[in-house]
Amino acid sequence: MKFINRLGYYLGGFAIGLIVLFFFLGGKKASCDYGPNARTVKHLAGLKKVYSDAAKESMKKHDLDSTIVIDVIRYGDVDFSESETRTEPCKTYYIDNLYKDKPIRVSVKKCDSLATITNIEL
Repeated sequence: MKFINRLGYYLGGFAIGLIVLFFFLGGKKASCDYGPNARTVKHLAGLKKVYSDAAKESMKKHDLDSTIVIDVIRYGDVDFSESETRTEPCKTYYIDNLYKDKPIRVSVKKCDSLATITNIEL
């Protein structure tokens, strides 16, 4: 079989495979959250959130609301070098992000099915 024929069969099968994948996965919210940062942030975003008194004061001082804090957590980067990930039963994560071009750090204490936002530093 000539090379051009093999290439044609390959490209035809590849195109059919892409169409099938697009058809089956097109309407679904499929994501590839395989990295540690993406898994941690996705898990924290799905938990019920409680704000400590210090976090509430910081939110009031810097004119932040809960949706901004949730977005900071959802799109932020977890600082694993400072986070306490091996403590039991609760783990503490420090999440860094930018808000209005200024660095912001949110500390979140994750226990079972509850995420307590303990501190917000702007």
